[in-house]
Amino acid sequence: MEKHHIESYLSEEEVVERIKELGAQISKDYEGKTVHLICVLKGGSFFMCELAKRITVPVTLDFMSVSSYGGGTSSSGVIKIVKDLDETLEGRDVIIIEDIIDSGRTLSHLMELLSKRNPNSMKLCTLLDKPDRRVVDVHVDYTGYSIPDEFVVGYGLDYDQMYRNLPYIGIVKFD
Repeated sequence: MEKHHIESYLSEEEVVERIKELGAQISKDYEGKTVHLICVLKGGSFFMCELAKRITVPVTLDFMSVSSYGGGTSSSGVIKIVKDLDETLEGRDVIIIEDIIDSGRTLSHLMELLSKRNPNSMKLCTLLDKPDRRVVDVHVDYTGYSIPDEFVVGYGLDYDQMYRNLPYIGIVKFD
């Protein structure tokens, strides 16, 4: 691991406040319904747990792990399901929960795959969005923060499996 340090970008208080706002908006949008949250592991787990606590309509949860593969060092967006959902999506109001969206490739393929499972509705919620990195158009329904193209960690985001447990969002700065 290269020598580096972490600079604070979004404080724990800022992140928690924004998650409260997202929870309130989702609760309003799904009034009278049950919302089925699908966490894309591993990074989305911290965000989904905090978000679920702040949604006032009934919530069910499921988890999915995917990896993208292809030649070279960048993702092709073609996904391999490492851990599939435990429950059916048929007739459910689904929100896919992500920690961060950058190119959009993997998420675009994932949403296409899940839409074939006949959910009643399907939306996308991300804690962080890097629109400058987008190469595939993906509509994000709920965004915590749009951020510049920086290498960020914390709140589930990692650098070589480290720093997921930071209670804030930090930028990795290489020395």
